Amino acid sequence: VQLVESGGGLVEPGGSLRLSCAASGFGFSIYPMRWYRQAPGKERELVAGISSAGGSTNYADSMKGRFTISRDNAKNTLYLQMNSLKPEDTAVYYCNVYFKEMDYWGKGTLVTVSS
Repeated sequence: VQLVESGGGLVEPGGSLRLSCAASGFGFSIYPMRWYRQAPGKERELVAGISSAGGSTNYADSMKGRFTISRDNAKNTLYLQMNSLKPEDTAVYYCNVYFKEMDYWGKGTLVTVSS
């Protein structure tokens, strides 16, 4: 299993970013996927999840209405569109899959929200 995140960077408050996660090594289209994040000095937290076909999504309360999780099963890619970013969104963002009774993680992509 390989998960490779990209799309992070420095953005001003109120700005937007789109994260991507390229997946390989497992049947991407049949597994739910999740985005997590970990801010400096804090525990990793769930950001959003999506069902295998993409028809069902869920979000942490603080991300509802600002973030959108989606997937393209033809491209084996998971996305996270982040709008109205706030300084408290600064974190390393990870994609995650629970596959064969194990959690798999990418190396993460850093998002910094600062003026």
